[in-house]
Amino acid sequence: MEKTENKVLKFIKDEPVLTVAAIAALISAFFVKPDMQYIDYIDFKVISVLFCLMAVVAGFSALGVFDVLAQKLTKSASNERTLAAVLIMLCFFSSMLITNDVALITFVPFAITLLGMCSMHDKIIPVLTLQTIAANTGSSLTPVGNPQNLFLYSTFSMNAGSFFSVTVPIVLAGFVLLVLCCLIFKPKKLTVPFTAHGSISDKKAFIRGIILFLLSIGTVFSVIPVWLSLAAVLLELIIFRRELFKHVDYMLLITFVCFFVFVGNIARIDAVREVLSSLLTGRELVVSVLLSQVISNVPAAVMLSGFTDNAQALVAGTNIGGLGTIIASLASLITFKFYTRTKGAKSARYLLYFTVVNAVMIIPMLIVGFFAV
Repeated sequence: MEKTENKVLKFIKDEPVLTVAAIAALISAFFVKPDMQYIDYIDFKVISVLFCLMAVVAGFSALGVFDVLAQKLTKSASNERTLAAVLIMLCFFSSMLITNDVALITFVPFAITLLGMCSMHDKIIPVLTLQTIAANTGSSLTPVGNPQNLFLYSTFSMNAGSFFSVTVPIVLAGFVLLVLCCLIFKPKKLTVPFTAHGSISDKKAFIRGIILFLLSIGTVFSVIPVWLSLAAVLLELIIFRRELFKHVDYMLLITFVCFFVFVGNIARIDAVREVLSSLLTGRELVVSVLLSQVISNVPAAVMLSGFTDNAQALVAGTNIGGLGTIIASLASLITFKFYTRTKGAKSARYLLYFTVVNAVMIIPMLIVGFFAV
């Protein structure tokens, strides 16, 4: 019994958002009894594309693609400021295509190791904080950059023009702020001590991965049928790379399903729908930013999408809302987990620094957001 309780507590600790989503879905089911409409709640295109992207990116990581990229970009770093800027911008630009959480999973451990090798232990907290902000900001640019963008782009059948007209100003503002933040690092000389040079282990698998990635991108923009992308990725995994199945974040997929059920049920409760709709009208940007601080931006996007047609405001609000508290974006928790495992980690100091910097960043971003929508 005790072992079972420990496993349950560990699961809740490791998957707090999934736990909340599952409980919310269960409670909502008491108000709206399960029926065939539950199936209509689930956006299978979003689930399928998320699966495809996670599998493809996991494949790139296993092939050493990101190691090669990181080494090529950092080998020319001549001082601490340059190195910090490169590590931060790696997350900023890569997150636009491989998502914010994958960018952090890939480059945060690399940053911790490299900063330690360069005797920059005191720079770990600021670099990791800015890497997280960079990933959350950079991923805002594209529909595939983060889960809420993928969901909103698909749910509202947005076109590229209406989407990018909102995200480009926000991301540009974030880039300028990140560049200014990089100035806090002194241009102290250093030598980047690489002991080995990375290489792509399987060129054919890499080419197949590129094709699968392009198919997935095509599905996001409704150029490629979702069944074709999913079938192609599944065939790749079954025939060539079965080990990648275990690297897909199934908990994230289940979290989405739970929130689809919860939001679908809430939307069918007349009283709740009327209250949320009246609350949101004309306040979509602010409400989505504030709600993201409490339940994170992905659930906020799913939840609010059922009560407004203002897709642009939700895109702006949930992306800007990724800044702020440590739970505002699920990706931020990834960095925090890596940091807590670092020797000599000071968790309270990290959280304080992270919160202060995010609070400073979110204000100008919110101002830009008002003009963007």
